[in-house]
Amino acid sequence: MKPIISPSLLSADFLHLADDIEMINRSDADWLHIDIMDGVFVPNLSFGFPILEAIRPICKKPLDVHLMIVEPMKFVDRLAELGVHMMNVHYEASPHLHRSLAAIRKAGMKSGVTLNPHTPVEALTDV
Repeated sequence: MKPIISPSLLSADFLHLADDIEMINRSDADWLHIDIMDGVFVPNLSFGFPILEAIRPICKKPLDVHLMIVEPMKFVDRLAELGVHMMNVHYEASPHLHRSLAAIRKAGMKSGVTLNPHTPVEALTDV
């Protein structure tokens, strides 16, 4: 199985996002990874919906969105409306993980689960 390459927009030059996205469009990358942080679930802030909405029209790669936020399920419909390909939620921020993953898939996106470093991978056995 071929590995999926999904470079992170966090490593882009923020003053030239359009140029860096165009470089990714021309590359062999499969997806574009977007980290959305709220400053609560994780201490950092990153891209929010205004940036995601601004880059969506110019990005030709499927968007792989990683939500590092407290209530990720509040945004399923909004991400689906933006045409997001893959929505990743944190195990630690999803008290009803089965329902969360089902809702993401029902909205037409691929679902993914991310673990904080201290969480054992065995926590995902049920899903």
